[in-house]
Amino acid sequence: MASTHKLILGRWKIIYSFPSIAGLFFIAYVIGALYLRGDSQRVLENQKMPNDSILHCNLFSGKWVYDNISYPLYKGNQCSLMEEDFACEKYGRKDLNYQKWRWQPYDCDLPRFNATALLEKLLGKKLTFVGDSLNRNQFMSMVCLIESSFPPSSFKSLIFKENSIIFKATDYNATIEFYWSPLLVESNCDYMASHGVRDRIFRVHAIEKHARKWTDADILVFDSYMWWLLPKMKLLWGSFGNSDAIYKEVGMRHRRYEMALNTWSDWLEFHVNRTRTKLFFMSLSPYHSVSEDWGVDKGGNCYGETEPILKEGYRGSDTDLGMMQIVESRIQKLKTRGLKVEYMNITQLSDYRKDAHTSIYRLFWVPPTEEQLAHPQNYSDCVHWCLPGVPDVWNIILYSYIMHS
Repeated sequence: MASTHKLILGRWKIIYSFPSIAGLFFIAYVIGALYLRGDSQRVLENQKMPNDSILHCNLFSGKWVYDNISYPLYKGNQCSLMEEDFACEKYGRKDLNYQKWRWQPYDCDLPRFNATALLEKLLGKKLTFVGDSLNRNQFMSMVCLIESSFPPSSFKSLIFKENSIIFKATDYNATIEFYWSPLLVESNCDYMASHGVRDRIFRVHAIEKHARKWTDADILVFDSYMWWLLPKMKLLWGSFGNSDAIYKEVGMRHRRYEMALNTWSDWLEFHVNRTRTKLFFMSLSPYHSVSEDWGVDKGGNCYGETEPILKEGYRGSDTDLGMMQIVESRIQKLKTRGLKVEYMNITQLSDYRKDAHTSIYRLFWVPPTEEQLAHPQNYSDCVHWCLPGVPDVWNIILYSYIMHS
């Protein structure tokens, strides 16, 4: 078993003794240098730790700035726990400039991610991401941000257990977990190991099966969007396998999404410990499947894209504002009932990043056919994100909120 390591920061001690006036000048020089050094240190700390101004700043409104000095925040090969689905460099992506864009809010600066500060905040606590593979993408980003900040010998583990992936930082007794629940409510897509179901069925009023796995979390980060986008899904009244169950095909995705979020919000209202549990909901993560949206000939998508969209206010045609409004409405109603859920509106900032998807640079569990290999855009994944990449920014913003909670 790997040994446990602790980081110890030392302090310089300097003693001077000068009998001459030259020594006095030297002391004055040293004091001035230390003052300037301290001022620089305060600037650095302001980058590392969120300050009160962030509470009054819209972190989601800004622009992407190319920064090849401070980004990426980690190297992909520094993250030994990286999942193959997001390891673009490992799977052959050569242009790595997508890793070097920093999100710059208009009215303030994002803090520098500080893994030690976060784990101290999570001492003896659990942070749980609940949702689909995009939340898994964000979970893996968080794991890599933390792991890359500590020596390889630091004791850590990644455990796969039923519908969960659990990261433990043993030195801090801190747990960061991903729980697979793509529709939030119960469905026939609930098995993480084999969830590729096209004929989707959901029990709109049944959430307890999943929710009982969340109740011990101190911080809950939800998402649910992509799995609702099929033209038709089946609504189930009754239980799976029950001969008396009633199935109804529902085509209105806004309506079925609203019903599920009503069930989710009702559960939160009556079961969450309001003094203990902090709640977040990630807005939809946009995908880039229609190249005409950014002025490229018909038939393209994110494949081969190497630059962000720089047009301010850009929004792709794949982004469903109606579904976003449903989430915002549920969260607002919870607020009027005394339950606060932070809405993390990462949609706009992510919509600019057509260049940062995994595309063809990931492990495909079903190997591409010869025809697909001849036309890579046909099997390009324009939903998930390379790591390091865009989800790191989502987590820096989440980190800012957690550090103020």
